[in-house]
Amino acid sequence: GRDVLLVDGAGSTVAAGLAKLGARVTHSADAAPFRSDLPDSSVDVVISLWSGFRGVDPAEVAEADRVLRPDGLLLVVHDYGRDDVSRLQSERPEYGEWSHRNGPFLTGGFRVRVLHCFWTFPSQYETTTFLEAAFGDIGRDVAATLKRPRLSYNVAIYHRPRGGVARPVG
Repeated sequence: GRDVLLVDGAGSTVAAGLAKLGARVTHSADAAPFRSDLPDSSVDVVISLWSGFRGVDPAEVAEADRVLRPDGLLLVVHDYGRDDVSRLQSERPEYGEWSHRNGPFLTGGFRVRVLHCFWTFPSQYETTTFLEAAFGDIGRDVAATLKRPRLSYNVAIYHRPRGGVARPVG
């Protein structure tokens, strides 16, 4: 029964899941800076998936606050790093400064929840075969460091209520 503005998630499984749960989902394309045509105080939650809110831009947060209702939440989903999957990618701000205590999210009124996910394979051989086929030499190098046939993957959900510092969740 919530009104949700989903940034850069049209057609995604997240959009389908939200709709299945009864959310009224409005979509917004990713644009920098973030802007919405929605009226003031019109949604309960703004959710950005990986591409939006690349750090904390006060103008973008103010725009999210504008469309959020008084008890609304801004949720920003990004890779967290400190996992096997991040070693397959080049350096990204998500993997370093964003997740630090003095980084832009945690000093910008957000709190963070980290989802610890795993890609599990039937065997070490299949893990190595997949990683090498998908990522080449770096995939083979990462596979050589794994003790189990799985990859760890950490996803950060930075959360902040409208207009203020995040309150404890859970």
